[in-house]
Amino acid sequence: MNASVRRNNLSLGAPAMSIHRIGRDVTVMNDQLPVPGIGFLPVNAFVLHAAEPVIVDTGLTAPTESFLDVLGSVIDPQDVRWIWLTHPDRDHTGGIFDLLDAAPNARLVTTFIGAGILSLQRPVPMDRVHLLNPGESLDIGDRTITAFRPPLFDNPSTVGFYDRRSGACFSSDCFGAVMPTAELAAGDDIGDIPQDELRTAQLIWATIDSPWLSTVDTGKFLATVQPLRDMDPAAVLSTHLPPAVSHTPVLLDMLAEAPLADPFVGPDQQALEQLLASFEPEPAPL
Repeated sequence: MNASVRRNNLSLGAPAMSIHRIGRDVTVMNDQLPVPGIGFLPVNAFVLHAAEPVIVDTGLTAPTESFLDVLGSVIDPQDVRWIWLTHPDRDHTGGIFDLLDAAPNARLVTTFIGAGILSLQRPVPMDRVHLLNPGESLDIGDRTITAFRPPLFDNPSTVGFYDRRSGACFSSDCFGAVMPTAELAAGDDIGDIPQDELRTAQLIWATIDSPWLSTVDTGKFLATVQPLRDMDPAAVLSTHLPPAVSHTPVLLDMLAEAPLADPFVGPDQQALEQLLASFEPEPAPL
């Protein structure tokens, strides 16, 4: 089931936020962040339709449509019981405080560090926080989900989780990639992306989002990938990648290459000035 929610977002040059259903249990709410000169970064939030529904992250902090408006087309916020914050970066927390207000029965799942970082933005109602560390589990009524630390991450509080019942692994930033077009960034499966192009884009993202990769012991890093191999999830759901259903071996092969990728070096001042110059309007004809 696919649907679109209209928004006024002309200033960002991105299309309307899209909604995809993955099987019976998961809804993907896809937004995008244009990256000038490179492409479009998917920014996903998710609904896990369990007996006690779980919202995974809450979108961008940007002048787009209300996250609650989009979420309300999928589920009544009053029915939400858990808000899983994979980590408190601004592209994951856009609607979190509005959702806490609109979902009075929901508790916020994060780590001690995650709650501390989030509180720098606004006081967090600690009586509604549920602290959960990697390796621990959470009962959500009709199933138990298990927290884990994704192999790639840019925030020390990052925690994803695996839902054995649906076979879905929520991997936060891990496996992300900037897409060359808005259409691919809003896609409902990575199968639409040529595999070599996907691998290149993911390796670039890995070196940007996890710059520590070039300094780690490769053997120790690969040991952090083994839990994902053991899970063998049917679907990998990353915040920054279209859904990956039945593509897990391809994603794991990419992780094996990641420590060997060249470190990312960003544009310098000269490149910035050239980019800014390309945005300048042409003079009007006389």
